[in-house]
Amino acid sequence: MLLFTNSLLSLTTFLFATFLATPARATPVYNGHYCNNTVTYQPNSTFQRNINVLLSSLSSNASQDSSGSYDTAMGAGTPFAVNGYYLCRGDIAIATCRDCVAAAANDIISRCPNQTEAVLWYDICTLRFTNSYFKSGSVVPGTNLTDGKSVSNTDISQFNQSLFRLLNDLGTQAANSETAKKFGTREVRVTRSMTVYGLAQCSGELSSPQCETCLQNAVGVLPSCCGGRQGARVLLATCNVRYELSQFYNSTTSSPGKKKYGSGTIAMIVILPLVFIILSCLGCYFLLGRSRKSYKTTLSEHFGKETGALESLQFSLATLEVATDKFSHQNRIGQGGFGEVYKGVLRDGQEIAVKKLSKTSGQGSIEFKNEILLIAKLQHRNLVVLLGFCLEAEEKMLVYEYVPNKSLDYFLFDSQRQPLSWVQRYRIMEGIARGILYLHEHSRLKVIHRDLKPSNVLLDDNMDPKISDFGMARIVAIDHGQVKTRRIVGTYGYMSPEYAMHGQFSEKSDVFSFGVISLEVISAKRNARSLDSHNVDDLISHAWRQWRDQTPLEILDPILKEACPHNEVMKCIQIGLLCVQENPNDRPTMANVVSYFSSPSADLPLPRQPAFFMNNGMAGESSSGSACLYSVNDLSITNSFPR
Repeated sequence: MLLFTNSLLSLTTFLFATFLATPARATPVYNGHYCNNTVTYQPNSTFQRNINVLLSSLSSNASQDSSGSYDTAMGAGTPFAVNGYYLCRGDIAIATCRDCVAAAANDIISRCPNQTEAVLWYDICTLRFTNSYFKSGSVVPGTNLTDGKSVSNTDISQFNQSLFRLLNDLGTQAANSETAKKFGTREVRVTRSMTVYGLAQCSGELSSPQCETCLQNAVGVLPSCCGGRQGARVLLATCNVRYELSQFYNSTTSSPGKKKYGSGTIAMIVILPLVFIILSCLGCYFLLGRSRKSYKTTLSEHFGKETGALESLQFSLATLEVATDKFSHQNRIGQGGFGEVYKGVLRDGQEIAVKKLSKTSGQGSIEFKNEILLIAKLQHRNLVVLLGFCLEAEEKMLVYEYVPNKSLDYFLFDSQRQPLSWVQRYRIMEGIARGILYLHEHSRLKVIHRDLKPSNVLLDDNMDPKISDFGMARIVAIDHGQVKTRRIVGTYGYMSPEYAMHGQFSEKSDVFSFGVISLEVISAKRNARSLDSHNVDDLISHAWRQWRDQTPLEILDPILKEACPHNEVMKCIQIGLLCVQENPNDRPTMANVVSYFSSPSADLPLPRQPAFFMNNGMAGESSSGSACLYSVNDLSITNSFPR
């Protein structure tokens, strides 16, 4: 009976999918572009690097942001600042938007090489960047297109009257949309045989009055460019309008008397005889649904209102047992305070890493919840990808992409390690910086990691870094500065002084941790001193003394001393020391740090004496006196927002 019911359910799902199928993912079609040919930048300049990072950030966010639009900036506060924006048509799916933005990000540079300002219009998305700003509502820059077909003279008057009434109504509809998307579609019947379909959309950063003004200006262009045409569009930097005599947008509604189902109608005619069979199986379906409801209750207990959004990330326990050979010892690849980590292979061949929460851990449950709610909303090449989770039979597991080359900690400090080349170390430091910058400024959320350290940086096939372990991370408001907590979490030796001593954390706390990691990457030494050692310096103190004495290369890993550019090493030491300044205001932002790495001739500030609070023996010691670095997991998952 169960097999029969499952078969019927699968059949039902297929048939209804056929009936309700949405159009296939659209291939982006080029419509036009604009380049500001009066101001250019030099190849390989800081401005070009800022544009490259900007376009990468836009592409990354397009793969996860359901709003269909996103704006960001690089190099803010510098002469090389550039801001960018993408806008996807309001009726397309996230995956389609992602593909369009990725294509536009690649295309815009080739169409506008070395330009400080550019706009690229595709049929389903717009992408732009500028070192200045685009005036909302301006018809410059802009472009327009027509289908080349004219309306007959007998219909032109009635056509124009219906068309402009439609477009004006659409302008009001889009400007006053109740959703985040300032988008509207509508149709109007002109004659018995003619229906006009219209679309209007504005950039999300425009206010309602600005949106309506922009669309009015766009509509105002139509008589001079496209009068009497059966189809046309006006594309501006901040809004666009379009009309056609056939439906070109995705919608479940259409003109009165012209409702079309196409193949869906045929499918329904074919499946009608099966309706009685399906109805007879509903009883079995609802019985099976009881177990599903019970599982949803379990999810709801853990995730509350987030349950619906997370259901697609669920893995069954049976699936993970098959993938890991029932969590065999041969597949065990690591262990930590959270529990054990196993390598697995899904049925489609994808390699995964399963992080299994220890049932004896009293702290992991909170980390488990925090990591799922947080990292599932983040996506960047320098962040580890969370594929899903399992919450079944009293088991709690996180499922990640498999990253084959262990952690940075292993390659720096393990006696059996294969030494990293300087090129690899530089790329690793730069990649970590880009990942932290994404967390701080370019993701939909402003995230403070709070436990950055080499063991939480994984290395992929190309030895590119991926930041992991977001169990202790905190989400804060975008415009929020410093947050204070009475619960100190993280790892001694990587904590900033204001956080370790007073519980105050901000982006500059992560900057401090990055500075420690950088010095460790350069030296292959931990920022800690052994209690049995006669050397009283921790790594930060040692690096500062060598810098002060003008012998900074003394901290360099001896393996590299004859095989790396010394000027580049000195720059990285300087970046590390700047990041570990005692006063948070003296530390650079991660945007500054990324720009320092990107520019071979960056003019860096001189560091001051860094924080020495670790000289009292705190580095490398737990509160119980243990001589090893450890993570404090006393975590509170409350978001911090200004009142």
